[in-house]
Amino acid sequence: MNALSDPAPATDLAQEWYARPASMLNRCNLRPREIAAVDFQRQPSDLALRWVREEHAGLWQALEGIADHHQRAELFHHYTIAWQWWHEDPCRRPSAGMLEKRSYGNVLRGWGYDSNGPSGAVLKSWAEHRFGLRPIFHGKTLTSDTDALERASVERLQVGIGQLFVQLDILYTFCQDELRRQHPRHLELYRGSHDPEAYVIKHHGEDYYKRSAKEELVEFNCLSSFTENPEIAWEFGSRVWKVLVPRSKILYYSHLLPQAWLGSEQEYLVLGGDYYTRRLLV
Repeated sequence: MNALSDPAPATDLAQEWYARPASMLNRCNLRPREIAAVDFQRQPSDLALRWVREEHAGLWQALEGIADHHQRAELFHHYTIAWQWWHEDPCRRPSAGMLEKRSYGNVLRGWGYDSNGPSGAVLKSWAEHRFGLRPIFHGKTLTSDTDALERASVERLQVGIGQLFVQLDILYTFCQDELRRQHPRHLELYRGSHDPEAYVIKHHGEDYYKRSAKEELVEFNCLSSFTENPEIAWEFGSRVWKVLVPRSKILYYSHLLPQAWLGSEQEYLVLGGDYYTRRLLV
């Protein structure tokens, strides 16, 4: 099956995933099923990860007092990579280079090299555990390939996830604050794909058959790359969608920080679930 062919009808794997008792558990203020639903795309609300603002209240208070975006970004970055070491004697703290190497920034760089590598395993695992969203693909289809599931687990352990998950929590919260300053509730983004196993096209849903043939209801992976530039999206596959993405489902965008990780592709990291999309035609 190539990327332009219509896939088999969507199975009930997503329904089974969100019906599991374990799927009720996440660290978010909404249930996974609600976050993943297409109704959330239509009428989004703010998402909040529990305890992040409370545990790092000093950071948010300091950020509120800074008017310049770049200064806020610098403070956020230096705090996020170093806060857990402040109680240690200075001679026992890691070097600045080591802090960077162990940080969320290194994971973002790794995603840019290969979203199906170790960094991708960490980021997708974070999206799954924090929001309860269904992982679909990591090099292979996760729902049917036990080897792919095992590889993703091993890669997470190789990178280490403890403090990285906390750093990603802070990153998501900072990103949301910055987006609220700049954007309404949705952003128009694009995704290109050459691999039909990396998403699920669902030919059912309210009003679907009344819509244009170019429109598709798609379940995306628990975390996926989008871009604000449609020309760049075409570089990543022969199937390209235009999507209205809720602001609250964006973990990171390339000009959020001075380091501009993922900047060459004007990239956004977007949480998964169901989306109505418009497929662009060549």
